Amino acid sequence: MTSAAPTSTTASIPDPAQAQRRILRVLVASQVLSGAGLAAGVTVGALLAQDMLGSTSLAGLPSALFTAGSALTAVTVGRISQARGRRPGLAAGYLTGAIGSAGVITAAVLGSPALLFIALFVYGAGTATNLQARYAGADLAAPGHRARAVSTVLVATTLGGVAGPNLAAPAGGFAETLGIPHLAGLFVVSGSAYALAALVLALWLRPDPLLLARTLARAEEADATAHPAADPADTGEGRGGVVLGALVMVLTQLVMVAVMTMTPVHMHDHGHSTAASGLVIGIHIGAMYLPSPLTGWLVDRYGRMKIAAASGITLLAAGILAAAAPGDSVALLALALALLGLGWNFGLVSGTAIITDTVPLATRAKTQGLVDVSIAIAGATGGMASGIMVAATSYPALALTGGALSLALLPAVAATAYRR
Repeated sequence: MTSAAPTSTTASIPDPAQAQRRILRVLVASQVLSGAGLAAGVTVGALLAQDMLGSTSLAGLPSALFTAGSALTAVTVGRISQARGRRPGLAAGYLTGAIGSAGVITAAVLGSPALLFIALFVYGAGTATNLQARYAGADLAAPGHRARAVSTVLVATTLGGVAGPNLAAPAGGFAETLGIPHLAGLFVVSGSAYALAALVLALWLRPDPLLLARTLARAEEADATAHPAADPADTGEGRGGVVLGALVMVLTQLVMVAVMTMTPVHMHDHGHSTAASGLVIGIHIGAMYLPSPLTGWLVDRYGRMKIAAASGITLLAAGILAAAAPGDSVALLALALALLGLGWNFGLVSGTAIITDTVPLATRAKTQGLVDVSIAIAGATGGMASGIMVAATSYPALALTGGALSLALLPAVAATAYRR
């Protein structure tokens, strides 16, 4: 008798397991495209600014700008998603990134640093949206599988993220045939990729995962009296979980962006080609996303705290190796950047799982957007400070400082584990 009401209430609601499989397929397709889009700024943004400004000290400014732009977008995408669902929020973010890419190309053609900086700020929308998509993968996932759902979305970025930087040379050659400066060639790829990602989501992200999750939650309210302790148990640790999850992701983003941003400049100063820099950044981006399925399994199996601590240790190892690697060694720099990407992956997946576990569905998208603002600000700070620090000291000093900062994760995780 008690099951009749819920059955009639949920009869017209799509099966969540089937909907989750479809949603993940669409998100994977969009992430492959957006991975190629975000690779452009990472690979040639600093080099383009250095070429236009003739100064290494401001080479970190592009990374800071498009990361700052991602902060604004994180708020906007979060608010749109909260009000109207993931589909319009994510599609709007990628479309804005495509517009920013077009602005970078225009700035390069005109030789306008001011326009370049404005366009890079707008281009950052794609970076924020790429990260926000991971939350959409977890909306309908069971609590014990959330990290794996997040990792499925993240790993899809690998194909585009690895292929994108390695298109630097051919894209540059193609751009020159169109009268576009060589270094701006990757932004042609970026703009096209972001526009296609927006189209894929706008057309096929149905049902909307966040809206369906809310519908299911409302339908289950009919049984709420049978489970009176379920919601209070989750909300008690909500604030602490948000703080810890945000801290994990903020520190990993700060260290990763700072070291990553200046690696192509460091390699360029030691006579390496754009293709070599693209290879190293491609390996780095692959390490950021490719281990995601394994990371998701580890987080769900062994717990969020242990993998968050592993993130700090891995980033420390990356900083030490990057500092010790000879400037002419592509292999050692690639290994250091691979460890840097892996440490970031550990932090992002574990931090995202912590946030998703502890934020109520009613405010989930808005809170996730605000957390990603903190992540973006950390990235902008790392990008801006990295160029200034390398100009004042050296790349090895930057790498060692980043590794040391990552150790701050360990006492935070230990303190939280002790309180529990």
